Amino acid sequence: MIRISTSSIFDTNVSAMNQQQADMLHTQLQVSSGKRIMTPADDPAGAAQVIDLTQTSGMNTQYTTNRNAANTSLTLTESTLQSVTTLIQNMQTTAVSAGNAALSNSDRQTMATTLQGDLNQLIGLANSTDANGNYLFSGSQGNVKPFVTTASGVQYQGDTGQRLIQVASNLNMVSNANGAELFMENKNGNGSFVTSASSSNSGSGIISQGNVTSPPPTTLQQGNTYTVTFTVGTGGATTYTITGTDASGAALPTAAQTATLPANQSYTSGQTISFNGIEFSIQGTPASGDTFTVQPSTNVSVFQTVQNLINTLNTAQPPGNTTASATYSQQLDQAMGNLNQSLNSVLTVRARVGSNLSQITSLQSTGDTLNLQYQSSISQLQDLDYTKAVSQLTQQQIGLQAAMQSFKIVSGLSLFNYL
Repeated sequence: MIRISTSSIFDTNVSAMNQQQADMLHTQLQVSSGKRIMTPADDPAGAAQVIDLTQTSGMNTQYTTNRNAANTSLTLTESTLQSVTTLIQNMQTTAVSAGNAALSNSDRQTMATTLQGDLNQLIGLANSTDANGNYLFSGSQGNVKPFVTTASGVQYQGDTGQRLIQVASNLNMVSNANGAELFMENKNGNGSFVTSASSSNSGSGIISQGNVTSPPPTTLQQGNTYTVTFTVGTGGATTYTITGTDASGAALPTAAQTATLPANQSYTSGQTISFNGIEFSIQGTPASGDTFTVQPSTNVSVFQTVQNLINTLNTAQPPGNTTASATYSQQLDQAMGNLNQSLNSVLTVRARVGSNLSQITSLQSTGDTLNLQYQSSISQLQDLDYTKAVSQLTQQQIGLQAAMQSFKIVSGLSLFNYL
């Protein structure tokens, strides 16, 4: 016969009741928190999945924060560039109005004053900052003021770096615009080549901006300079010749020219002159010996373009002087061409900014959808079935009460009660 000591009975029953109390407490914690998995021991596989999904959801939340920051920066950039666009268009209108032959020197000086105000405003826009005081157009150096006015004109102090923000698991987005590209590196002329009249010309000829007819023309290699020289012969017949030199000053091959442009062609005002894939015209009446040049386009800042236009408008024009009028018209034409190129640069950057904003909107929508999916998956793994849990808690409470009552009865049994 097996004998069970009184202490063993007590230990076994107390241990069982403690376990029942622990189980009931665990269920109570589940009910109060609403979570089925309180520790990895509750469901090792499910707990591992919850940890993985929680980390992934956290990364998605961080990408959302990054996208919001990029969206704020790009929206402010777009708004600023809209103002820049409007300002340059106003300058173009002023330049066109300045070509009115009825204007007096005083009228032109008034226009110059207006343009000076526009220039100051443009510099202010170029030095715009965000809510944190970082400059929008200083490249990667947000704390460096990008544009300063010096004795030699407006200078750029930023760099050409990009500010990248990770907006998705495999995508970094540029959140800024480069001030050098926007304002300093605008091509002059028509963007491919630039035409100009010699300051020593004595006639009334004005050369057009021209255009490229068959790109890429070899004419536009850097360092090449082509000169159109006019000659007025006996009887007033006007002809022209074209010569060229490369970067070293050596004459360009004439065989390539003579095939398409025989020397000493008869010239009439406005006639198209074309060679090596480019064409232009010269209006007016060039004097004998007048020269015009064609060179590849180079970078010029919009600030310098506007300043040159201001200087042109502030220069008094002597009445009845056709040469001075031609020089003035030529300078206006060059200013309008350069402003057009500056506007194109701004519009190109705006298009890029707009594309990034559109992409962010799409990514935000995708991110919101993913976040809902992550939360739903975590909920399915971790959330508690309240009906089942409350039923289990009730059963555990009843079981514990029964165990306690049984133990009370058993612990009170003794042979002395029957003697």
